[in-house]
Amino acid sequence: MLDLKKLIRAVPDFPKPGILFYDITTLLKDPQGLHELIIRLAARYENNRPDVVVGIEARGFVFGPALAFRLGVGFVPVRKPKKLPSEKVSVTYDLEYGADSLEIHKDAIQPGQR
Repeated sequence: MLDLKKLIRAVPDFPKPGILFYDITTLLKDPQGLHELIIRLAARYENNRPDVVVGIEARGFVFGPALAFRLGVGFVPVRKPKKLPSEKVSVTYDLEYGADSLEIHKDAIQPGQR
């Protein structure tokens, strides 16, 4: 079995001193690694398939559509404020020093879908 952790580059002190950043671009450029990752993610939902995959900006946009395709379901993006053109629902959450919010189209997920 492919060790996916070995395909992720650890970058010390990025974006600031004391932070260890995990750069997934090295995984994304490896065809076998990316394929294996999506297969493993999809296997988690083999017996409990969702109706849609929801991906939160920005990494959710990288893996979400590929996972949705593999599962044979749709993909719904969750965006930062003012990025979606139609009627939307938003949620605000607390950060360490403030707050932020995310938005989803109001009609993106239908009642009863999971």
